[in-house]
Amino acid sequence: MPSDPNIGRVLQNRYQLVGLLGQGSMGKVYEAKNNLLGGVPVAIKFLSQTLLNQRMRDRFMREATTCALLGQRSIHIVNVTDYGVDEDEIPYYVMEYLKGDSLSEIIMRQPLLLPRFLNLTRQICLGLQCAHQGIPVDGEFCPIVHRDIKPSNILITRDPSMGEVAKILDFGIAKTLQADSNQTNCFMGTLAYSSPEQMEGHELDARSDIYSLGVMMFQMLTGKMPLNADTHSFGGWYRAHHHQQPRSLIAANSGLRVPKALESLIMSCLAKSPGDRPQNANEVIAALKPLEERYGAGLDFAKVIEDTLAKVPVASKKRTLTGVDAACQLVSWPANKPIGDISFPNPIRTEKETLASLWVMLSDQEITSRRTCTRYNQFLFAPAPHPSLLWLTVLYNRQAGARWLSCYLDLKTPQGQQMARLLSESGQYRLLFFAKEEPQRCAHVMTSTIALAQCERLKQWLTMGQMTPGLNQFNATKTQLKLALEDLKPKILMKLESLYDDGGDLSG
Repeated sequence: MPSDPNIGRVLQNRYQLVGLLGQGSMGKVYEAKNNLLGGVPVAIKFLSQTLLNQRMRDRFMREATTCALLGQRSIHIVNVTDYGVDEDEIPYYVMEYLKGDSLSEIIMRQPLLLPRFLNLTRQICLGLQCAHQGIPVDGEFCPIVHRDIKPSNILITRDPSMGEVAKILDFGIAKTLQADSNQTNCFMGTLAYSSPEQMEGHELDARSDIYSLGVMMFQMLTGKMPLNADTHSFGGWYRAHHHQQPRSLIAANSGLRVPKALESLIMSCLAKSPGDRPQNANEVIAALKPLEERYGAGLDFAKVIEDTLAKVPVASKKRTLTGVDAACQLVSWPANKPIGDISFPNPIRTEKETLASLWVMLSDQEITSRRTCTRYNQFLFAPAPHPSLLWLTVLYNRQAGARWLSCYLDLKTPQGQQMARLLSESGQYRLLFFAKEEPQRCAHVMTSTIALAQCERLKQWLTMGQMTPGLNQFNATKTQLKLALEDLKPKILMKLESLYDDGGDLSG
């Protein structure tokens, strides 16, 4: 497959394109670095070469201007920082580089639990509220209607101090409402999320976005749509939005239990008549506030405890069980894994993130004997003949001695790359212990913290592994790493015996 000719290009003597992030009908988005500011990452969106007429150029510039003005006022709207035209007269704009998942990707994995749903919905509403309040045009503020609120246009990123942050993307078909402007009389939007009046081509206001929000809220909780069109066509969705009543949450997901007030709020957002919906995003925020105070605070507090404990270098003997640890103890030993003294890596998806974890099966007696122990971890990398990683965990106390838990990651596979990335980015992992006598439940959970220097090496090795050609000799490299581990064991054991403090957390 030919390489993208844009990779390596430099715009305005400052923005160097380094990779394609995605593309759609409107154009392509690239990752780039700002060479004038030390290589800070940015994202750059180009208008598609098939849309280079004046009308689309004007719309593209309006999108950039809208996001630039709104992004200055709300962290929940993607921030645009620059606009330009390249040497081929193709317009582009520069925006903040965001790492994360779209809300649609998150919902596809599993519907959101209530605390996470309340937190993210409030943030999305704050972004909508900012847009509906408007941007300055000719000396006065004119409201913005997004017209395409849907999960794929919401990005969930992570901030070190704020946790998860929702960002509204793609104001490509947003409409600026001006008193003397002619409103569109044609349909623009996504069929499954469009309001009845939007499908009519009528003049729109904030309440149209509220309807789309209602569809998305239903989907976030249930994983399904509130309406089912008889055909995926304009006519099918027109009939559904105009005449079909949305099904209840429990009809879409029989196991779901939510407060009655929340279901009433969602159904009011889905009202056919704009006058029967919440009239603005602020009304939705006000309705969510008591629900979040009641149902959202517990998870947030658990997260604070978890983050605080993760920063402590030595684990406490009587460690508070976090919300994540409690969730880990609900999992069962996989049916496709044997019952025996084994360990294997496995990602765990919680309500807020995906975590690295090591699943360990031992006897119930040994698990009990190691509830107080030092956890030591170290990673070894072999670039050839096949890029591979040894992930070593040692459990140690003076009474029981050392238990060596080693697993091997193939850095040419998506699974190996994902686990290495999770380890390097989070700086910790969970150890889930299962007793051979009772494998249907997790008996104990521990956290092992990875030293910062090891996290940096993991990132470097992951990059090297992706760039190094694989020769399908993973087993040969695995043998090589096993031999290296045998040489290291005496040194590690000596270190553990000298540093053992009745329950520490060490990283080599």
